[in-house]
Amino acid sequence: MRLIFCKIIVLLGISIYAQNASDSLILYTTEYKFTDGIYPDFESVKRNNPIPKGRIITDYDFDDNNFFENITTQSKIYYFDNLGNRLEIKSKNIWGYSKNSTLFINVDDGFYRITLVGSICHFIAYQTYDNYGSSPYYNPYYSNYPYYSGNPSTSTELKQYLLDFNTGRILPYDVEGVEVLLIPDPELHDEFMQLSSRKKKQLKFVYIRKFNERNPLYLINNKF
Repeated sequence: MRLIFCKIIVLLGISIYAQNASDSLILYTTEYKFTDGIYPDFESVKRNNPIPKGRIITDYDFDDNNFFENITTQSKIYYFDNLGNRLEIKSKNIWGYSKNSTLFINVDDGFYRITLVGSICHFIAYQTYDNYGSSPYYNPYYSNYPYYSGNPSTSTELKQYLLDFNTGRILPYDVEGVEVLLIPDPELHDEFMQLSSRKKKQLKFVYIRKFNERNPLYLINNKF
């Protein structure tokens, strides 16, 4: 009898824990508020737990609309943790930040707005390339490294990307990237794979939206 009673208590505890865990998550909608602040890593994004403005050590005006743009131009960001310890983090190593509840992700030394938030996210960023002018040539007597004639330069190009909100992976917005991110939904993935190459290119964004509708994103409830 005592054993049965103990089992009931354990099961009841598990049920209550599961209910509380479920209650702490809500379905993402465009009304969801990402807390403004610096997100050091992707886990802090998923927990909606950034370093808030008030803990950042800086001379910049917190009320300045360009506060986050200014603070991330510094090589390091200094802040206080929950216990009042002074810490630092390199700006190039942070995941990104939230400004007015909008997420900005760190890619190729720039911060770019995530325009579509869901289980699969979409955003546009600049990618920088090095241009060396001419084809490389090698001098086998001195080095195996290539030499270039002409003056090197850099160029930038707008690129589209996808973010897997489950794992934090960033993939290029192309057919191959969409194919990979649709795998968790076998039915939808098979449907996409049966399309012609031309149709796949045309319907990439349609299938991203389909995936997000069939596999909605749940995030931490700010008010919990």
